[in-house]
Amino acid sequence: MGIKVVKFGGSSLADANQFKKVKSIIESDKDRIYVVPSAPGKRNSSDTKITDMLYSFQANAEKGDKKAAGEIFDAIKKRYQEIIADLNIHLSLEEEFTSIYENVMNGYGRDYAASRGEYLNGLILSKYIDYDFVDPENCIFFDQYGVLDAEKTNITLAECLRKHKNAVIPGFYGQKDGKIKTFSRGGSDITGSIVARAANAEIYENWTDVSGFLMADPRIVSDAKIIEYVTYKELRELSYMGATVLHEDAIFPVRLAGIPINVRNTNAPDDKGTMIVESVDDIQSTNNITGIAGKKGFTVITIDKDNMNSEIGFVRRVLSVLEQNQVNFEHMPTGIDTLSIVIADSQLDGKLNTLVDQITKAVSPDTIEISENMALIATVGQKMNHRIGLAASLFTALANAHVNIRMIDQGSSEINIIVGVENDDFEKAIRAIYKGMIN
Repeated sequence: MGIKVVKFGGSSLADANQFKKVKSIIESDKDRIYVVPSAPGKRNSSDTKITDMLYSFQANAEKGDKKAAGEIFDAIKKRYQEIIADLNIHLSLEEEFTSIYENVMNGYGRDYAASRGEYLNGLILSKYIDYDFVDPENCIFFDQYGVLDAEKTNITLAECLRKHKNAVIPGFYGQKDGKIKTFSRGGSDITGSIVARAANAEIYENWTDVSGFLMADPRIVSDAKIIEYVTYKELRELSYMGATVLHEDAIFPVRLAGIPINVRNTNAPDDKGTMIVESVDDIQSTNNITGIAGKKGFTVITIDKDNMNSEIGFVRRVLSVLEQNQVNFEHMPTGIDTLSIVIADSQLDGKLNTLVDQITKAVSPDTIEISENMALIATVGQKMNHRIGLAASLFTALANAHVNIRMIDQGSSEINIIVGVENDDFEKAIRAIYKGMIN
């Protein structure tokens, strides 16, 4: 087989015992030649992630609380020193600790501080498995707007990787104008995808603490099945609606190169996990749908006006009001005389009355109805519009569970049906859809 790029999340590298599992996984397959580590995650439910500790360290340094900053940094050092001691490797990070402490106390910002979690973990892992260390500061680049410079990065990183038979490349960060710049939280997934593309890998393995994507949130559906195959498009839909095993932006670099992603479980390495691919043959899935995901906390503004459909510029004027108030919308189902705008409550932030007033002035509606405390649930699957009776099964399942559907939206992508329900019905609705539609 060809090159495999493997990324290990924070839970996979939380302590020395997890490091040993990671080493065993890497050594079990000689094709796993490039490794992307996250910073140490939680060791238990009451623990704190190293990244969060680094953010706290930097925040206290910034406000001049040297005592609090020092105490937090001492705890960070202790975590790494315990891992080194428990692995019984000959490695000192004292110079790195001193440099990081001085830099942050002298004004280095959040991105630099947070990136040191992956940087230090990468140094430990490369020593432990005897791989070269490659610092992404030198080969992953962001443009002047803080957006990944994909092509420059791909060329530079590919040249760098060719010099190393085996290498550890820390996740989460690169550089912008000579300074450390991080991705958003969970960004080590993106680094792994970038490395996979640059290495022209056969597969990108993303190792975490679950055996792939589940067809529904296990906190809601306790016996949810594993999704064996999912397409990039389906994953984008599920991730957007709250399925968070993999950072949604990790898809783009590997999709461009046609590289599949395999989500695996560090604690159950024999499990096959979930394969994320460009397309899935109907034979590979016996289920009517791929998965169910959803989010609470939405408000729906429904605008009603006779002959709305014949009024040129109507929708543009409504959307202009949102633009002027810097408000994004999630969905916009329409009828002949009605237009509904679904907005996350986090976007509204006290702007609801202003939006209603300005929309009224802009389009003079007959009525405007506000529906608060709404949740959205997406049922996702390939070619759903070609599956006879699928929508009927979904709506029947909700009706049998006495869930009132407040909104229905099926996008042009034809791979999802979104329903709006009240927040109080959210969990009940997901369980009903799962029971009614999963074989």
